[in-house]
Amino acid sequence: MLMTRVPCAALATGLALLLGSTAIVAPGVASAQQFQGGVIQRILVQGNERIEQSTVVSYLPVAPGESVDAARLDLAIKALFRTDLFSDVKMDFQNGDLIVTVVENPIINRVIFEGNKGLKEDKLRDEVTVRPRGIFTRAKVQGDVQRIVELYRRSGRISTNVTPQIIELPQKRVDLIFKVDEGPKSGILSVNFLGNKAFSDNDLRDVIVTEETRWYKFFATQANFDPDRQEYDKEQLRKHYRNRGYYDFRVSSAVAELAPDKNGFVVTYTVDEGPRYKFGKVEVETELQKLDKEVLTALVPVRSGQTYQDESIEQATDALTFAAGAAGFAFVDVRPRYTPDRDKGVVDVSFQVREGPRVYVDRIDIVGNTQTLDYVIRREMSVVEGDAYNRALVDRSKRQIRALGYFKEVDITEVAGSAPDRTALQVQVEEQPTGELSFSAGYSSVDQLVLDLGISQRNFRGRGQDVRARISVGSLRQQLDFSFTEPRFLNRDVAAGIDVYGYRYDLSEYSAYETETYGITLRAGFPLSIDSRGQVRYTLRQDDIQIDNLFCDPSQGALLSTSLCSQVGKRLTSLVGYGARLDRRNDYLNPTRGFYIDFNQDVAGLGGDVNYVRTDLETAWFHGFTKDFILSVTGSAGYVTGWAGDNVRINDRYYKGGLSFRGFETAGIGPRDLSFGRTDALGGKAYAIGTVELTVPTFLPEQYGIKAALFSDFGTLGKLDKKDKTYQVGEVDCVNPTVVSPTDPTQTVPNYAVPGTRNTCIRDDLSLRASAGLSIFWKSPMGPIRFDFSRVLAKEDYDQEETFRFSTSTRF
Repeated sequence: MLMTRVPCAALATGLALLLGSTAIVAPGVASAQQFQGGVIQRILVQGNERIEQSTVVSYLPVAPGESVDAARLDLAIKALFRTDLFSDVKMDFQNGDLIVTVVENPIINRVIFEGNKGLKEDKLRDEVTVRPRGIFTRAKVQGDVQRIVELYRRSGRISTNVTPQIIELPQKRVDLIFKVDEGPKSGILSVNFLGNKAFSDNDLRDVIVTEETRWYKFFATQANFDPDRQEYDKEQLRKHYRNRGYYDFRVSSAVAELAPDKNGFVVTYTVDEGPRYKFGKVEVETELQKLDKEVLTALVPVRSGQTYQDESIEQATDALTFAAGAAGFAFVDVRPRYTPDRDKGVVDVSFQVREGPRVYVDRIDIVGNTQTLDYVIRREMSVVEGDAYNRALVDRSKRQIRALGYFKEVDITEVAGSAPDRTALQVQVEEQPTGELSFSAGYSSVDQLVLDLGISQRNFRGRGQDVRARISVGSLRQQLDFSFTEPRFLNRDVAAGIDVYGYRYDLSEYSAYETETYGITLRAGFPLSIDSRGQVRYTLRQDDIQIDNLFCDPSQGALLSTSLCSQVGKRLTSLVGYGARLDRRNDYLNPTRGFYIDFNQDVAGLGGDVNYVRTDLETAWFHGFTKDFILSVTGSAGYVTGWAGDNVRINDRYYKGGLSFRGFETAGIGPRDLSFGRTDALGGKAYAIGTVELTVPTFLPEQYGIKAALFSDFGTLGKLDKKDKTYQVGEVDCVNPTVVSPTDPTQTVPNYAVPGTRNTCIRDDLSLRASAGLSIFWKSPMGPIRFDFSRVLAKEDYDQEETFRFSTSTRF
């Protein structure tokens, strides 16, 4: 039904209903005050249209047969008003009849917003509390008006005015209209500082979040006036100065003045810097006999003579608390005591380590998990109900939950327990997509395009199970694999899994052969200590290496070296492996401190046709200078060698390039067979690769999700078995493959090389390769995208370069 606006008289009546609360209450109260008392025989309700009489009576604190006086009648009137169902209530008592006359509040038909251009209607609807088919009350509408004004104020429109209007409809219904006059956006004309000497105005403008409004700042989100932001800016200034030695620093005032033409604000911060301090005497005092004072002092990252920093004090407090917790002291209280000496310009700091009040974990509440089951989170907690509260274990629990990768945010807060010596832990999580539909592509210097499609779910059915399936279809590779991991096998801290796979690689463009592999791997991981885990595994697979017969037939002229031709055929590999990982990063997903070391070794030959031992080592170290500058140094190395007289087959060697060594294409570095004009990668038995990467700011707002990093990859790959680098019986010389026939000068015959001599076409230079470049990471609406731009700094002339690569995935 199309609704039209009522005439001015009706609109005025509606506004009177909205704003006239005094007129509503007064008549009812007056009637109650004039009443002298009596016994109620009947209760009669008048004026109700939608609400049943029995419902109105049920709200009254009086009933037939009871005596009432003015006070009880007043309570009855207030009880009906508290229901928000009535705009007016009157009561009259006549001959034993209590007559209740009500005027019902209207029902809201629609909620309409007019004049809003700066904020979308969906955002306004989320902010207001009134809803269609809800009860209209003045208090709710006035509260929503304030919420809308506050929302606009935070978006920089300080002069926004919101006027509520109603349109009366039949059957006690109304349309509620919020008429918005947004007004101009209140920008920041300038940000000024008074009293600053150590740092310039430009330096301090980079510290605070408030930005000056400029025409070229298209993406700026802080270039408008918000009074609440001033308090945050004051705290940022305090942190900046206090972390640079200014112990006495304070912000004397923060004033925002509206320009005469009301087109923006001028914000002025007056600061008192004070002198610059250094750390003086630094000591640790403890009442706990089992804690060695000297050991605790050594853990404090503060030294006398260093520039005073609040951050250093916080780090020292955390280090002492963690050390005490690791030593078994669940109840510890670390408090720094400051003694400034303004004449000497030093601050003496004494850390008081005392036994804190005994507190036990009363309960653990999990909130925010919409998909993940509670027990999946609880089993990552290092504390349980009834344990002594230990901050070190709580912090470790937070890291372990984050390491699951199921949650965008994880926070553990303390809530008052059932008794003074009890505390409750509330684990607040925010779910993030754990399924991934991935697509990747790479563009190389030889015009190769590699495409991959995969689907995975790292939190299958919310039980923490990892299920992955991948398919790759292209001219070079066809692959299908499936894996499943149960993180708590038989309800123990053992991660058991299975991998089933089959793939076919056409490496004729890289190494002149094709390979088909089908296999299965069983694996189990288990904890070795708090920071380390071990793993055992068994693999059974069959490899079939295929090369065109024409390439390996000397009589055909198109020849390959024995290094490749000797690899043809099927082999069964039976492999047992084990490994260990030590991980001491402060955050497993986005580390800014710490390191990890990963060691693995595989032994093939316990059955099957292949005998070799493979050893791999990987390590990384992280250091964050700021949230935008994080340095990481990563290194990896591996060595594989045959035993029982076996050489290492070509498909068991290492191949590096692409994502493993940016700047080079897949299998782009390492030993290569250059026989007869080809460039076939042979892989290597040994490699060592290092990476130095520094994340750098992009100066774009965080909501765009764009990050960047400068990187340099360097390393080497090589070392073939001697047999693979020398001529074998019946092998043609790769440099001069033919000679004139001694019996017929008009014919040529194959020129067989001397067996055991060096094949000069097999290049195996264990030399340095290096590259540098820029990586850009973008959390796009369709999923994370990565771009790698690389430039090779050192290489061999036979290496294959790749200057650009990108990959993307879509999560669900």
